[in-house]
Amino acid sequence: MPSEKVLEQKKQIVADLADTLKNAVAGVVVDYKGITVAEDTALRKELREAGVQYAVVKNTLLGLAAKDAGIDGLDDVLNGTTAVATSAEDYVAAARILSKFSDGHKTFAVKSGFLDGKVIDLEMIKSLAKLPSREILLATVCNVFNAPIASFARAVQAIVDKQNEGAAPAEAEA
Repeated sequence: MPSEKVLEQKKQIVADLADTLKNAVAGVVVDYKGITVAEDTALRKELREAGVQYAVVKNTLLGLAAKDAGIDGLDDVLNGTTAVATSAEDYVAAARILSKFSDGHKTFAVKSGFLDGKVIDLEMIKSLAKLPSREILLATVCNVFNAPIASFARAVQAIVDKQNEGAAPAEAEA
């Protein structure tokens, strides 16, 4: 039987992980086996730069933390080697990065994920992975809003230019 100290440490790990899962808008659970240390380091760097937390966890501890966080439905995928990537702000970063990484590695696989506390299937994760980043989406929306205003400004400027062209010959005659 484990000592009290070990049990307290595990309870703290579960509580911290549950807090991370509660505060995350999205997360992806992966089977990380078969990658080299260099590949793992590069993956972690890319995730960190995107604001995604990535951790290797024991299946039992992740199951308890998910239950505490109110995320039901991950139990089926909690076997083998497991890592979880969570993001507190970006809905697509973890899915995009991990899906791209899994495409290039035969043994690395996306198992499941969640959005706003609800478990999602692999098809939804693949759909999320295809979405552009938040910044690109915001820039696209801004361009859509800006286009009519810019067209209106060009039309007004053309009217002003036309009036100025008509006024210039009249001034030359006087």
